Amino acid sequence: MLDPNNTSTTAMVSAINGLLADHFALYVKTKNFHWHVKGPRFRDLHVLFDEQAIEIRDQIDAIGERARKLGGDTITSIGMIAQHTQVKNQDTTTLTAEDMITELRDDNATMVSRLKAMKDTAEQAGDNATDGLIDDWTDMAEERVWFLNSILQ
Repeated sequence: MLDPNNTSTTAMVSAINGLLADHFALYVKTKNFHWHVKGPRFRDLHVLFDEQAIEIRDQIDAIGERARKLGGDTITSIGMIAQHTQVKNQDTTTLTAEDMITELRDDNATMVSRLKAMKDTAEQAGDNATDGLIDDWTDMAEERVWFLNSILQ
């Protein structure tokens, strides 16, 4: 465990909690779009959105546990998710399929940016384990961006 009194470690835990909030918010948004997509590509998009939601959901526990391994606390509520996420809220159920794809692509691209910014934080904290995980999480988010962007071409 890293020194929880170290400001670099505190910054790392804070960044991890932002990433955790993004994953929760993006999971809910992706499921929303999975349930509400319509149109001629319904089946393909319905399946893709579900696959992506599952991938995002499956990262949540590892991200939260990483904060705990560093001696920090995790986000604890929906309010904290809303406070820490960079994912834009989306309550409508009537977006076009293209708008859904674009929004998910952009949200995943924002997540990639957050992850890349976390690399310096991990290095400053001397946190090699999180640094390696960030690489894996970045690759997954970049793949989601690639898939969604390819549909829009």
